[in-house]
Amino acid sequence: MQASTPFLSLWAQALRQLRRDLRAGELRLLMLALTLAVAALSAVSFFADRLQAGLSRDAGTLLGGDLVIVSDQPIPAAWVEAATAAGLRHTRMSTFPSMARAPEAQGGNARLVALKAVAPGYPLRGSLGVITTTTASTAPTLSTVQHGPDRGTVWVEAGLLQTLDLKIGDALELGSSRLRIAAILNDEPDRGAGFLSFAPRVMMAEGDLAATDLVQPASRISWRLAVIGDSAQADKVARFRHDLEAAIQAQGLRGVRIDSLESGRPEMQQTLDRARLFLHLVAVLSALLASVAVAIAARSFAQRHLDSCALLRVLGQPQRHIAWTYALEFLTVGLLGSLAGVLIGLGLQQVFVELLGRLMLKDLPAPSFGPAGLGLGVGMTLLLAFGLPPILQLAQVPPLRVLRRDLGEPRTASWLVLLAGLGGLAALILIASNDALLGAVSVGGFALAWGLFALAARGLVAALRRWVPEVGAPTWLRLTARQLSARPALVVLQVSSLALGLTALGLLVLLRTDLISSWRAATPVNAPDRFVINILPEQAE
Repeated sequence: MQASTPFLSLWAQALRQLRRDLRAGELRLLMLALTLAVAALSAVSFFADRLQAGLSRDAGTLLGGDLVIVSDQPIPAAWVEAATAAGLRHTRMSTFPSMARAPEAQGGNARLVALKAVAPGYPLRGSLGVITTTTASTAPTLSTVQHGPDRGTVWVEAGLLQTLDLKIGDALELGSSRLRIAAILNDEPDRGAGFLSFAPRVMMAEGDLAATDLVQPASRISWRLAVIGDSAQADKVARFRHDLEAAIQAQGLRGVRIDSLESGRPEMQQTLDRARLFLHLVAVLSALLASVAVAIAARSFAQRHLDSCALLRVLGQPQRHIAWTYALEFLTVGLLGSLAGVLIGLGLQQVFVELLGRLMLKDLPAPSFGPAGLGLGVGMTLLLAFGLPPILQLAQVPPLRVLRRDLGEPRTASWLVLLAGLGGLAALILIASNDALLGAVSVGGFALAWGLFALAARGLVAALRRWVPEVGAPTWLRLTARQLSARPALVVLQVSSLALGLTALGLLVLLRTDLISSWRAATPVNAPDRFVINILPEQAE
């Protein structure tokens, strides 16, 4: 109880000082800088975390299975038998572009389609959304099913019905076959990206494919075998993949690839990775600007409290007591600012989800606690590296400062403070970048830029001292030169820090405008922005 009493007394004094300094406005800039930096990093981290969690959750559905073998030749029967022997569920699919026609009695129009033939058991994961009734008197009925079309029927997307002027129940000609349109295909879980994704989908039963005579030696058909196992069969899936890779290599097969949960949907993964990389770069730059603001605000705060700390020393307050009081005050400021930034970032990422809802995954999982921990860690790192070192020097103010105001100034060039700031900045950039190469390049680039700015500022201070004469120069110029020359280290620190912050802002603007400018430069002025496929010359009008 006796040991905890001094700590409680220090904490109570720190809280009283915090309320007083907040009312005076001395800590508002520092807290604002912390909040903005943590909000930017938290928003990016929450958004990226939810996207990654959604992609991981839906990877099997998007891929069509735990493992998908894609080949330009029919899947060997031995591979299907091996999947059955391993106790894995499997199904076959084949996709290729083809022409679909309306019967002559209904106009005989034709349209390029993406034909997909599915075997029993499709889909292995997820479900298909189909509309079975579309009449003027009744609303469309959307239902989810766990199977493909029946023999003799097809499911088509709504765009094909509009193009060919057909409806549910009409016939659709595919090659040598005429199949009945049984439903409108509204949702397909494993629909891929690429050229064929722009053509309307037509799905049919695998048993009807041979009768269409569409599969010819020159057909651009892609054969797929999808397999899945339950959660206890992950090792069986891995062993099945290993055996397949060994067989493909031993037989020297070409045109065969294996898509897994790690490599599936690469176009989506690459897009998300690039978006995360850009957003993390923005977050790094915002953290850099915040570090400059925190350093300047902390030094200004320390400068204004020198006299009060000297008076406390005169009254007999120990250095340790002063140091702990200000440390607890600043830790409280950092915690409050970081928590506010995390809450703001949580709200901002939801705004991102709403704005990009049509372009991203649906029903993203709830955010995890990882980004919140990162935001709190970044906020405290900013405070400890850039805010706390100048504050702790307040405990070293000599009591004699109450008589001589030139004593006890914060030591700007202290190696401990400098190394703490640089180390904190490097750690902050590495953590925020979420990429080792990007973090290393950012740390090296900003360190080099800061060194160049510091040398330039030092040279300007020396030149100002030499070029401004004490006699003959205007009074305001002499006073300015004298003031700047009296504290060259502080001037160098402030100029180099502000220059580094402006460089970060300029880099962000340049990156954004350069991306857009390079895209525009690579696109002719008269380039079309709309493309229509499968329009005959006589249909152009």
